[in-house]
Amino acid sequence: MQESLPDPSPEELYPPLKYGERAIVSGKLTTFPNPRPGRPYEVRITLPEFTCKCPFSGYPDFATITLTYTPDTTVVELKSLKLYINGYRDRYISHEEAVNQIMDDFVEACPPLKARVQGDFSPRGNVHMLVEVTYEQPC
Repeated sequence: MQESLPDPSPEELYPPLKYGERAIVSGKLTTFPNPRPGRPYEVRITLPEFTCKCPFSGYPDFATITLTYTPDTTVVELKSLKLYINGYRDRYISHEEAVNQIMDDFVEACPPLKARVQGDFSPRGNVHMLVEVTYEQPC
């Protein structure tokens, strides 16, 4: 007769979040004052480890997100941006919506003069996708 294994405990099924996971869950975009207000300059940030999940299949999607912006009065704090981007890891979201949502959240947190978010998604099923959205502050 085969002996059955005990059912897993709730702690085994749902272990407590690790410190990095807690930081991701509570993460939001933060900013600090632009050190050179009035001087137009461009900031380019590359995030090569973006992941999310396909809302139809559940398969993981991988991308490089490039955020390019001209700051106005504030600039984004990089650690908060990293944690924010990592928050997409378990989200079921299309490529198009992910890139547009990143832009919306960025503009809300750190209103730039201009911005561009590009999502360069790794090929899956012989299909490569590049999604780009731009923003320009109204005059």
